[in-house]
Amino acid sequence: MKKPWSGRFTHKTSGLVESFTESISFDKRLWRHDIRGSIAHAKMLAKQGIITAREAAAIEKGLLEIAAEIEAGKFRFRNELEDIHMNIEAELARKIGPAGKKLHTARSRNDQVALDIRLYLREETEDIISRILQLQKTLLTIAEKHIDTIMPGYTHLQRAQPVLLSHHLLAYLEMIERDKGRFMDSLKRLNVLPLGACALAGTTLPTDRAFVAKELGFKTASANSIDTVSDRDFAVEFLSCACICIMHLSRFAEELVLWSTEEFGFIEISDAFTTGSSIMPQKKNPDVAELVRGKTGRIYGNLMSLLTLMKGLPLSYNRDMQEDKIPLFDTVDTLKACLEVMNAMLPGMTFNKQRMAATAGQGYSTATDIAEYLVKKGVPFREAHEITGKIVLDCIKKKIELHEISLKELKSFSPVIGKDVFPTLDPAASVRARSSYGGTSPSQVLKQIKRYKKIL
Repeated sequence: MKKPWSGRFTHKTSGLVESFTESISFDKRLWRHDIRGSIAHAKMLAKQGIITAREAAAIEKGLLEIAAEIEAGKFRFRNELEDIHMNIEAELARKIGPAGKKLHTARSRNDQVALDIRLYLREETEDIISRILQLQKTLLTIAEKHIDTIMPGYTHLQRAQPVLLSHHLLAYLEMIERDKGRFMDSLKRLNVLPLGACALAGTTLPTDRAFVAKELGFKTASANSIDTVSDRDFAVEFLSCACICIMHLSRFAEELVLWSTEEFGFIEISDAFTTGSSIMPQKKNPDVAELVRGKTGRIYGNLMSLLTLMKGLPLSYNRDMQEDKIPLFDTVDTLKACLEVMNAMLPGMTFNKQRMAATAGQGYSTATDIAEYLVKKGVPFREAHEITGKIVLDCIKKKIELHEISLKELKSFSPVIGKDVFPTLDPAASVRARSSYGGTSPSQVLKQIKRYKKIL
């Protein structure tokens, strides 16, 4: 088949080169966006008198027929035509004749592919934002159900202080709220029309880029044609947002893995979202959570792939940039799948409230409450900290918990300690007392829930 650049060449393209340079095997997923952009471009060409209205109508009709064929699985994609753009254009010319050959007027594949990717990413970013929102709603529902469930909070994976399970879950809701904000903010830089920059220098023809921008729902058109065709910042930014988002999902997945162990015993994940062993009949493995954790490295790799791809490219367009699509597509698919499976898995989890409450009171987790009790009695915090440390050390030596120590023993460490210290050693009381803004007390957590109900 004749290449679009055949006028300049005297030798046929090697079949090896066709196989090596083709991108249709992966960029065919852009067909909807390519056709949508082409229809808008044809309308603009007709509006500007560059082609006739009849030609534009024939182009649109032909493109819609091609769209129906692709949708029905009847379209034959050809490797020798390299990419989605040439596959569609060649079929259009075959269908409608000379008018089809006019479609590529005042554009290049350089700005055309930039358009397709921006349209694709805009759509997928909005879908990801929607999935994040659904996950937030799921977390909020679970948090609201567990406003009275106490668990140990951790630092360094060591028991630290009692907290509400709701408070812990809302921490993840906060994380992915930031993720949602980052994706929404990235749309501002994504939503810029590249079409009309042509190969790199614009065109001598009287095009109307503002018209095309309006047709395709872009806020504005790009301002510099060289930057336009060489820019993949929007893709790098998307991947960066995806990396941070999947990091948060991975952290949550890691906790689900830990919590589902016999050692923790905090949760049981539904049978529907676990797997067994091929040799050990007793096993129930949290494979879904593990795979979310594992796929995080894959998305990180995709970001590094694109950053490395772009770091040494001179202006403007280079064929290296064809390699942007596989990491981009893979990231979209992977992140969407992780969000979907996490959102589906969480409602079926059961929480072992008794186990969580029991462990919340162990490990001297209310030691800080003693220190703050002493502060309220007028003891400077550093002294209070030291006194409490000595109390904890004494308990460790005696192999008892804080609530098991006698008042007489406590007074030996500080005479200001009275029997009113004992209520502060109860994990539930400890949680209730932490009513500072953003704290873990039920009153504060309910405020957080109320705030997120408004946001979501």
